[in-house]
Amino acid sequence: MLGNWRHICVDMQRMFAEDTPWHVPWMRRALPDVVAIAEATTDQTVFTRFIPPATSEEAIGAWKRYYQKWWMMTLEHLPLDMLNLVPELVPCARCAPMIDKSVYSPWTQRQLQTLLQKWHVETLIITGGETDVCVMATILGAVDLGFHVIVVEDAVCSGVDDTHDASMELLKRRFTSQIQVLPTSDVLTILAEG
Repeated sequence: MLGNWRHICVDMQRMFAEDTPWHVPWMRRALPDVVAIAEATTDQTVFTRFIPPATSEEAIGAWKRYYQKWWMMTLEHLPLDMLNLVPELVPCARCAPMIDKSVYSPWTQRQLQTLLQKWHVETLIITGGETDVCVMATILGAVDLGFHVIVVEDAVCSGVDDTHDASMELLKRRFTSQIQVLPTSDVLTILAEG
């Protein structure tokens, strides 16, 4: 069923888990399931990190306005250790590829796509945050590139309930040929069965 697969863990970073303007309260609730998937897939996990620019002036186009609003999240103000993964995932990431990105999608710089093509990957298992932003960009880019996608529904999180729920409904109803939405327990069972 899975074919050749990899787990993409999206942006599970301290700047979203801790007390910052971008805090995602749900992250703590989803974290045990994200960790369970990451521990079960340690040799097949790729992590992504969202990296803001040093200053709002370094951003391009509409991102410049975005970072004028969120100036406190630029690297001149944000402690660099806030870019790190949450501590619970650090053991799983020691030897894993880390894809840093400056936009929502991990596909724009082609590094992730190149790795997955090298490994002949057919299926991606997606966890992380936020469901309606970086996770959605990861999923839709994967669909466009022809991957079968499994979204682990209790291992994704958002800071906004309504848009998380709408995103999950969209994924469940509109992309049934390309996307499966499954709970952690089912994904772990599939992985155990090989």
